[in-house]
Amino acid sequence: MGVKLEVFRMVLYLTFPVTMFWISNQAEYFEEYVVKRKREICPPEREHQRIELEAFQEKMRRRREERLLAEEENIKQI
Repeated sequence: MGVKLEVFRMVLYLTFPVTMFWISNQAEYFEEYVVKRKREICPPEREHQRIELEAFQEKMRRRREERLLAEEENIKQI
C-alpha cells in the first residue's frame, strides 16, 4: 500500500498546480474576469475628459516655456 499511496500523492501534487495554472491562463477566463474588472475600476475616457486633459497639458507646457525663457533672460542680463 505504501508505494501506491506515494504514487497517488505525487500525481496529486503535480496535477493540481499544473491544472490550476492551465485554467487560470485560459483566454476566456482572462477576458471575462480580468478585463471586465479593469474596466470597472478604470472606465474608458470620455471625450470631454480627454479635451480637459489636453488643455491642462498645453497650459503646463506654456508655463514651463515661459519659465525657461525668463531664466534665459536672467542669465543673459548677468
